[in-house]
Amino acid sequence: MTAVSTADLVTTARAAGRGVAAFNVITLEHAEAVAAAAEAAGLPVILQVSENAVAFHGGRAAPLLAAAVRLAEAAAVPVAVHLDHVTGEDLVHAGAAAGVSSVMYDASALSYEENVRVTARIAAWAHSEGLWVEAELGAIGGKDGAHAPGVRTDPAEAAAFTAATGVDALAVAVGSSHAMTTRTARLDHALIARLRASVAVPLVLHGSSGVPDDELRLAVASGMVKVNIGTALNVAFTSAVRDRLDADPAVVDPRRYLRPAREAMTATARHLLQVVSREVSPSPSAS
Repeated sequence: MTAVSTADLVTTARAAGRGVAAFNVITLEHAEAVAAAAEAAGLPVILQVSENAVAFHGGRAAPLLAAAVRLAEAAAVPVAVHLDHVTGEDLVHAGAAAGVSSVMYDASALSYEENVRVTARIAAWAHSEGLWVEAELGAIGGKDGAHAPGVRTDPAEAAAFTAATGVDALAVAVGSSHAMTTRTARLDHALIARLRASVAVPLVLHGSSGVPDDELRLAVASGMVKVNIGTALNVAFTSAVRDRLDADPAVVDPRRYLRPAREAMTATARHLLQVVSREVSPSPSAS
């Protein structure tokens, strides 16, 4: 199957009243696990590569993006490739050259006025290249410890921001927090509904790893469309590696512990794909 665009997946999910899961991938094993999970579930998915992941790979975006694009092209289900939390314009250009279909440009650390100005400029260029653009108004709770957990997006400001910037989707703060390793977040579903009524573009939930299944399902029912997940994969990966090495400390071949790590991520991703699509599945312990 040919790789599809994030725009197509989000538009289709929104029209059907479903969510589409977007998983942040750091290694090839992450990307393989997500693609395998999507195929097993028979559901579309978005592979995301963040600016932080690119930095981990020495600042070279092309190799990991190329791997993600090739996996998307080879998948038996619709898979899109997205750049996440990009703050540098050069990386937006590199993503376009590598074949991603969308980018989340993050100018939320700037003042509102500067966020609007910079995001509008980036969105105009990205649109000229055929890229779908997500942005963020104010940081999501927990991002680099910069915000208190109670931060929330104002619907009127969100509507003004999306109109002024021309972005295609908006990440909003409704109670989730980045990098949570426990699933204890409670979302403001009434606020999600108000945002959906106020903002013309699809809403994006960041920090979804810390959100329980029932909260995720209700978030989608309330108006969330694109649901970003990252830390849950890392919890599954690291737990599996730790268990394997604890069981046999003499292991030195990385394939001996990367295989169970990939399998654990696949199980977690499959479960969360079904949750976000509002299908029912049993919850694996690693999710």
